[in-house]
Amino acid sequence: MVSKRLLFVFSAILVLAMALAGCAATPAAAPTGGEAAPATEGEAAAGGGQLEVFSWWTSGGEAAALQALFDAYAAQYPDVEIVNATVAGGGGSAARGVLQTRLAGGDVPDTWQVHPGFELIGQYVDPGYVASVTDLYESEGWNDVVPEALRNMMTQDGEIYQVTVGVHRGNGFWYNKKLLDANGVTVGDTMTADEFIAIADQLKAAGVTPLCVGDNGIWATAQLFENTLLGTIGPEAYLGLWDGSVSFDDPGVKQAMETYGKMLDYQNEDHSALSWDQAIKKLMEGGCAFSSMGDWAYGEFVNAQQKDMEDFGWVSHPGTAGSFMIVADGFPIGNGSKNPENARNWLKVLGSKEAQEAFNPLKGSICARTDCDRAKFGMYHNWSMDSFANDALVPSVVHGSAAPADFQQALNDAVTSFVVDRNVDAFAAALVAGAQMSGFGQ
Repeated sequence: MVSKRLLFVFSAILVLAMALAGCAATPAAAPTGGEAAPATEGEAAAGGGQLEVFSWWTSGGEAAALQALFDAYAAQYPDVEIVNATVAGGGGSAARGVLQTRLAGGDVPDTWQVHPGFELIGQYVDPGYVASVTDLYESEGWNDVVPEALRNMMTQDGEIYQVTVGVHRGNGFWYNKKLLDANGVTVGDTMTADEFIAIADQLKAAGVTPLCVGDNGIWATAQLFENTLLGTIGPEAYLGLWDGSVSFDDPGVKQAMETYGKMLDYQNEDHSALSWDQAIKKLMEGGCAFSSMGDWAYGEFVNAQQKDMEDFGWVSHPGTAGSFMIVADGFPIGNGSKNPENARNWLKVLGSKEAQEAFNPLKGSICARTDCDRAKFGMYHNWSMDSFANDALVPSVVHGSAAPADFQQALNDAVTSFVVDRNVDAFAAALVAGAQMSGFGQ
């Protein structure tokens, strides 16, 4: 039986493009009623104290974008000490474990990075770890500029629990333009899997590594599979995997697994020693030609002063033209944290037009608001905005929106095994079992 929450999340995702077309136990210290505990009288009056911001934004581009948010906050609240509690590990694979341990022990950060959908609701709202911010949406006027569909993905029982600062496109396929030019390779507006394989064979024959992967965190190669899966079966069948109408042993899914295995044959030999951002750096340095990664990679290019369509280029991951894999980032208020008033002010800043216009060009994402000035964004961002407005929107399981955390773990485990044994039948069987245990399988 498909859960009502799953159907609700999918409904929200499917209508979100139309809205933006124009642009663990409860900690002992947690208060009841879903509202944040008030700041101490001294802190509230002085506007001082600390603000602990927990995230996994540690790469060069991510850190620069996060600093833009810190700068925006400090400009309004200069007496507050910002504690940057980042935990390295792209995709949050390491950070989420640390965070869950802290929450279970009652050591609640003031605010932390979170994705809307299953991750927010299942891991943090249901156990009571976060406070409602519905009143902020009303007082700040965000209901008028944040699409209802996006708000719904952050809502439980009529209460909103997150402020989203940016929306990423997860199915990017980046390339070193100068390296391809030197090898006589021209990339068009779209690319199929067969076209990539033909190019990869040409590059490999010339002594060039075709594909950059950095999977010392397994999520990066799981995302390579996720994007390949979307590109093989298309958005309708991909959504069917999460509502139970398509099985993970479907012939199309197995074909995607075969294609994924072929792509792994083209990856760099040191893939398991690199993080995702180190793989992007390798691409920039000419160590390989392509990389499948969300557009947080764009921030790495910006941070390295690379130029759009001169030093690097992009296309949708092979086969995924016409689809937009949503990976949205936001922050809640920790229920029972030490500085809830400072956290509320942090969310006020994050929800502002000015902060989102400063953050997203550096991060690679687009605004969660509909009123950001497109002229302040570059070529890639405007391409992404058009894709968001016109393409099929699909949720990412790797980044916590499409399915519960236990299936996300099942996927990571299955990918880990497949990278070694390339056994398609075992891969499919593991995902079927994971889906059934998670409540949405056949």
